[in-house]
Amino acid sequence: MNKNIIQFIQLQTCATICCVDSDKYPYCFCCYYVFNKENYSLSFKSAEDSFHSILLAKNPVVSGTIIPDKLNKLIVKGIQFTGEFIIENEPAVKNAAKKYYFKFPAALGIKGTIYTIQINSIKMTDSSSIFGKKIVWSRMENTVLPNAELIE
Repeated sequence: MNKNIIQFIQLQTCATICCVDSDKYPYCFCCYYVFNKENYSLSFKSAEDSFHSILLAKNPVVSGTIIPDKLNKLIVKGIQFTGEFIIENEPAVKNAAKKYYFKFPAALGIKGTIYTIQINSIKMTDSSSIFGKKIVWSRMENTVLPNAELIE
């Protein structure tokens, strides 16, 4: 994954994630997350009985966005991603709770479960140096979005 993408994700704290219900209607939620750069995953905490947790258990495919915690209205910067909700016994979930509570220690006092999303693709827009600059990363080879640069 491109170092600019990794650095951007690590510096932010909140993601918007979209899942779908059984009728294919989208449902979005926001969450605080921690990024695992070893396996390219996001972990977040939520109640097991929350609407999005129930939807994710039924349909694990997600998409989402991360924008800067502090917006600069003159610079367009952020990522769009696709991914997959993964279950607890997957290797990517190992140490997710430890990393999450290290970043958000106050979350120890809140009921909930740590969930993990494996990121499968990212498109990052970064106009800080060149307006409209796009960087794309994908787990799958030969995946290129129009007007974007594929970065392994």
